[in-house]
Amino acid sequence: MTDLPRATPVPGKPLLLLGAFAIGDVGCAAEEFFVSGTASGYIPTAPLGPDGRWSVTACETADYTTRIVVVTPADPARFNGTVLVEWLNVSGGIDAPAVWMMTHREIVRAGYGYVAVSAQRVGVEGGASLLGADMSLKNQDPRRYASLRHPGDAFSYDIFSQVAGLLADDGPDGVLRGLGARHLIAVGESQSAMFLTTYVNAVDPLARAYDGFLVHSRFGPAAPLDGGSIFEDSGGLEASRFRSDLRVPVVTIITETDLFGGVRHGYYFARQPGNERLRVWEIPGAAHADNYTIQVAPIDSGSAPLDDLVAAYAPTRVLMGQQLEHYINFAPQHHYVVQAALDALNTWVRTGRPAPAAPPIEVGGTDPPAPVLDAHGLALGGVRTPWVDVPTARTSGTGGQESVMAAIFGSGEPFDAATLRRLYPGGAGQYLESFTAALDGAIDSGFVLAADRDEILRLAAATYPG
Repeated sequence: MTDLPRATPVPGKPLLLLGAFAIGDVGCAAEEFFVSGTASGYIPTAPLGPDGRWSVTACETADYTTRIVVVTPADPARFNGTVLVEWLNVSGGIDAPAVWMMTHREIVRAGYGYVAVSAQRVGVEGGASLLGADMSLKNQDPRRYASLRHPGDAFSYDIFSQVAGLLADDGPDGVLRGLGARHLIAVGESQSAMFLTTYVNAVDPLARAYDGFLVHSRFGPAAPLDGGSIFEDSGGLEASRFRSDLRVPVVTIITETDLFGGVRHGYYFARQPGNERLRVWEIPGAAHADNYTIQVAPIDSGSAPLDDLVAAYAPTRVLMGQQLEHYINFAPQHHYVVQAALDALNTWVRTGRPAPAAPPIEVGGTDPPAPVLDAHGLALGGVRTPWVDVPTARTSGTGGQESVMAAIFGSGEPFDAATLRRLYPGGAGQYLESFTAALDGAIDSGFVLAADRDEILRLAAATYPG
């Protein structure tokens, strides 16, 4: 890693979708910085094999100026000592804080610091994306972001390391304003998870910048080292496991979509058992993205009225203006499990107590691989939650073929009245009794947080059909 970059505060509101609520209303403050420095690229010193034990060396360098957004508790006494550093997701052509949107409730209440990094060129300068739209920083606000310069994704890995160096070197005038981070955890979802996979395998042994990694919703391949797009088959492998000699704890979360393939080849082809520094949580009945992603998360401030949350969770066949022939996945479980994973990883990093282990989703056949389903059409195995063990609907990571977005948003089908009467002849009371027992089991297993229990039970009571 080269010398620490320079960080310059930028007055005004950052261009980052943190939610429909004001960040100050949830007890946080947000500040944007432009970060400038010289980053290195990396080249392999041996073939990059599927085992992930990659050896690389720094090569050419390039100057850059990118941006970070720092979110911290408004009351410094609430800071828990850990800073989450998110590799922003650019698959939609915009810098998207995907992990923040999934876990912001836990980030806020537990007192984490959070830093969003515009690590990739598309988010800054524009370029190839799933939606074909240019919502880059320069396109949306050319005046504010005119001075940014991103030399390409080959340099993203070192940029991400250098941001960690800034955070570790923080003082009263630093980007954390003297909070004093004790631990740094790197987080990223989807495309960002693929880049973090490459970072863990190739760069972390050299940079040693982070104390843990949350790799959320990766597919089989890792991202290329050479700056090529993940949407092209250049520079990456079809399936890449995490290296077996991990330096720090890694928790990876895999939905059904990720396991069996949505946009890319599924994680099934890179599957590996957990070890002393790896935990893999596969979530049955969950999709890569769902109702929470687009309808609930933006309003989920922690004080949103229950009726508003229930309405946002309502099954919908409309996805970003497109009418589908099926409901997208509407099970609430995904973000609750990710929040538990974040807490478990932070505990692992702080105390050395490993995150809970989970069995894999049961798979039948290999050509193509598919989940083994129960009598209700729900996948067996994996991280068990009440939404799959005491169901009122079939939810799946398999989506439609109308578009790429339809594929990754999975599907859902509410049970009809006859099925509900057969499963819960005692009605809502019987359902809630069974649901509560399953929820408490998930909490005891470490896959749902006790802090979410009351909200989950209120949601369950309010959403039971009829």
